[in-house]
Amino acid sequence: MDFPIYHLDLMGNRLLVAVIAILHVLINHGLAVGLIPLVAAMEWYGARKGDPRWDRLARRILFFAFLITTTVGALTGVGIWLSTSLVNPASIGSLIRVFFWGWFIEWLVFITEVVLILWYHLTWESWQGARKAAHIRLGFALAVFSWVTMAIIVSILGFMMDPGNWLTDHSLWSGFTNPIYLPQLAFRTALALCFAAMVALMLILFFTRRDDPFRYQAVRAVSVFALATGPFVVLAGWWYASVVPETMLANLATGLATMQFEEWQDRLFLGMIGAAALVMGVAQLGVWRPHWVPRLGLLVPLVAVMWLTGHFERVREFIRKPYVIGQYMYANGLRVEDYPLYQSKGLLPYATWTYPLSQAETAAIPAGASVTDVQAGKDVFMIACTRCHTANGVNAVRGHFQRMLGDDPWTPDKTMDTLAYMHEARPFMPPFPGSPAELAQVALYIQTLQSVTEPLAGAQSAGVKLREEAR
Repeated sequence: MDFPIYHLDLMGNRLLVAVIAILHVLINHGLAVGLIPLVAAMEWYGARKGDPRWDRLARRILFFAFLITTTVGALTGVGIWLSTSLVNPASIGSLIRVFFWGWFIEWLVFITEVVLILWYHLTWESWQGARKAAHIRLGFALAVFSWVTMAIIVSILGFMMDPGNWLTDHSLWSGFTNPIYLPQLAFRTALALCFAAMVALMLILFFTRRDDPFRYQAVRAVSVFALATGPFVVLAGWWYASVVPETMLANLATGLATMQFEEWQDRLFLGMIGAAALVMGVAQLGVWRPHWVPRLGLLVPLVAVMWLTGHFERVREFIRKPYVIGQYMYANGLRVEDYPLYQSKGLLPYATWTYPLSQAETAAIPAGASVTDVQAGKDVFMIACTRCHTANGVNAVRGHFQRMLGDDPWTPDKTMDTLAYMHEARPFMPPFPGSPAELAQVALYIQTLQSVTEPLAGAQSAGVKLREEAR
């Protein structure tokens, strides 16, 4: 708790990270990990057949990938670091301590990847003739480095779900080789290749003329590539699902469709199966009847595979709750082993920052209640709740209590009971981390939110001040 809490009350911290991270994954999987080896294969095939049309097509597709990955892809990659460091610095700090050398190697690999894609793109015209074979090797080297970057990061993502033996021996190797690592890596690799095939099909129809027979030759070849990846996506997905801990699978319904639509789980599964079938159906059409594949019609399977990839990211992030690092750190950034201390002594004696009440919050304090207690309640709320919740925005505490308590007054007793046993009713929520006195204080603060409809004030990092007694 040495860091001030950065909080966006309308958008919510979780949504901020999700938007940046999912956009980055879509670009990384679809345009780097999956598309680069496909481009290199096109260039190799064109050189082997002596057909310059494959070379021209591969170069145009590469330029599209180069443009997006080096701008939006690079910015969102940095954005993940910035947003997660702001939202939950304790978890990022813990991950850096475990994976320092892994991340250090990944940064070197990423720098090499950037150099290679620049080199590969800028030398396309000059490395012709006798140097063409070297240029093709450069393309495949870029594909390998793009995959290695993902392979290192996936180990960290798997660790956050299930640290495995690291919980006992705390070594980098045991953290890297966590039980979920290889299945998730296999699934992401196959998914990225299938995703890239859909991107390539769309680009082929935009980069070639309708009356050019080569268009349909290219559509057929890439469709075969897409069909070849399909079985691997299914098998790797089954392998991945088989190693996810049962406690996480219990969160699947909420992860798929949120609490409001948990009963839609079966429908959503059918929708996902339908989306996957649509992707494979279009690929099958591209093999047997490439002339029938419409340009705008390809938007549907492309959006479908983007939705499947993005939704997978959301579910993966959600089902590991109540932890941000499995069995080690709760989603609120507090370590599991520190909970007994906080529940005995309280959170606030160990907190450095305080978050002043706004005028609206002060005006909503119930008659006879202590301003000091409400202020303490807000500080506890900021520490224990705002990693995932807002006051009046996305995933708002005010909205949840309105649904649970209806129009009944939010009395401190009702609020305290809800907070004290919430983790039993909703296993994806961490237990309340503070002392009994702090439970009463945060219940009193939440009671004030019943009549406060404005975004949470005093929550930006620029608006906090040092807690005097903690100096």
